[in-house]
Amino acid sequence: MIEYINETPLKKPLIFDTHAHYDDSRFDENREILFDALNQNGVGGIITCGCDLASSKKAIKMAEEHKFVYAAVGMHPGNMEKPDDLNEIEKLFSHKKCVAIGEIGLDYYWTQDNKPTQKEVFKKQLELSLEYALPVIVHDREAHSDTLEFLKSYKPKGVIHSFSGSPEMAAEVLKLGMYIGIGGVITFKNAKKLPDVVKMLPDNRILLETDAPYLAPVPYRSKTNNSAMIYLTAQKIAELRETTTEHILNLSFKNAKELFGI
Repeated sequence: MIEYINETPLKKPLIFDTHAHYDDSRFDENREILFDALNQNGVGGIITCGCDLASSKKAIKMAEEHKFVYAAVGMHPGNMEKPDDLNEIEKLFSHKKCVAIGEIGLDYYWTQDNKPTQKEVFKKQLELSLEYALPVIVHDREAHSDTLEFLKSYKPKGVIHSFSGSPEMAAEVLKLGMYIGIGGVITFKNAKKLPDVVKMLPDNRILLETDAPYLAPVPYRSKTNNSAMIYLTAQKIAELRETTTEHILNLSFKNAKELFGI
């Protein structure tokens, strides 16, 4: 992890990671060392996302302790065991380092038996995003139709993270004024639709992310991901869009600051 960061060629902060999970236990042994290394090697901004009450509180704590780290707080569709915890999560929305409600959304890949609860919690968090004027970070896995229906209904500001839909779905999302989050999956050989999505995105709707510690880009696939690896994701996107890596990094950084009010 640290060895890779030292190879990053950036001499100034061009990377903004709009989606990571630095509360994960894989970072417990060297989280502070890692943050220092990231900050010194091209990473100028990170949004670490909550998935439940505990991880949302940890996200806020990390954001308080590190100037370049920001928090998103929310209830992930895979964490529906205690839906009433949303009342406590809501208390975190007003924190000065909370820049989004997330990670929220729908996931029909892992479970099919709690769709009503997922939908109700997603609906409530979308309503709260409008009430608090906060953007949303949306998880959508094998739930494209329902996700799009909710977004069209509420029209929140925000991003669909780790976008896995078609170019046609991307076009519908863009019509809503939302952003598309692209991570290490774009470097995978089995990313069939994503290259076409990347090619059609307007400059002002691209966001880069890691989903760290997950989804590390090639050649580090299956390894622990970190924000510096966004450089490799940007390289692939630049190749597809016939531009430079630095241009893609600059676009994402600008777009992140605009969406999240940083």
